[in-house]
Amino acid sequence: MEFALIVAVIAIIFIVRTFKIVPQQNAWVVERLGKYDRTLTPGLKFVVPFVERVAYKHSLKEVPLDVPSQVCITKDNTQLQVDGIIYFQVTDPMRASYGSSNYISAITQLAQTLLRSVIGKMELDKTFEERDHINLAVVASLDEAAANWGVKVLRYEIKDLTPPAAILHSMQAQITAEREKRALIAASEGRKQEQINIATGEREAFIARSEGQRQADINNAQGEAAAIIAVADATAEAIRKIAEAIRSPGGEQAVQLKVAEKAVEAYAQLAQKNNTMIVPGNMSEVSALIGTAMTLLKSKPPGAN
Repeated sequence: MEFALIVAVIAIIFIVRTFKIVPQQNAWVVERLGKYDRTLTPGLKFVVPFVERVAYKHSLKEVPLDVPSQVCITKDNTQLQVDGIIYFQVTDPMRASYGSSNYISAITQLAQTLLRSVIGKMELDKTFEERDHINLAVVASLDEAAANWGVKVLRYEIKDLTPPAAILHSMQAQITAEREKRALIAASEGRKQEQINIATGEREAFIARSEGQRQADINNAQGEAAAIIAVADATAEAIRKIAEAIRSPGGEQAVQLKVAEKAVEAYAQLAQKNNTMIVPGNMSEVSALIGTAMTLLKSKPPGAN
């Protein structure tokens, strides 16, 4: 009974040590008599008990690894507190087992060293502007070194860059001054544009007023010319009608009578103004005046102005 129990225990131990189930995205390294023999892939695997053993178990998933915060000195001798994170993946389980005693620690230490070296080549302002360049430089150097450890470094990201408090205060003052400068420039540009708009508006208004005045002058001149022409046409028409009337029967006698009336009226007005009655010494003078007027009327061609 006891012997059967011992046999059963040995069988169970043998089975447990013989059959191995490797999970997905894992790789187990098997040693035979202390020497690397093979790498077990996911699934049910067999191991010779007491001769072979699973020496290392590796996850093939992408692993995030925090890089401890450290002080880096820039090219312009400014201290920066920098921390980051590395993403890596085991690609060669055999090298990951025997290439380094602790590849995680090796990656961390190397990342810190490389970060100090890259930042030391940059000035303070550049470290904030060129994070991508820093990340790529660290990844390239890390990946080259980690290839011997069976590890692929996928990317590196800087989580925080913290300069000293005095530098932060100076940077804040610089930013404030720059914003005030931009505000002053914007205000001056606004005033400049305002003056330009006012001047442009006044110029356009003056041009519009002058154009309106010019058009008004043109219209007035055209109106006056039209009026003069109309008066001249009316005067010519009146003269033509008078001439036609003179040439008609009895026209000359009517003119003589009209001229005589005007002469008498003139003599009467002179007498009223001078309070003296003026009578021609010779009445033949009146007749001569009438005859002269008639001669002038006859000598003037019809339709003349």
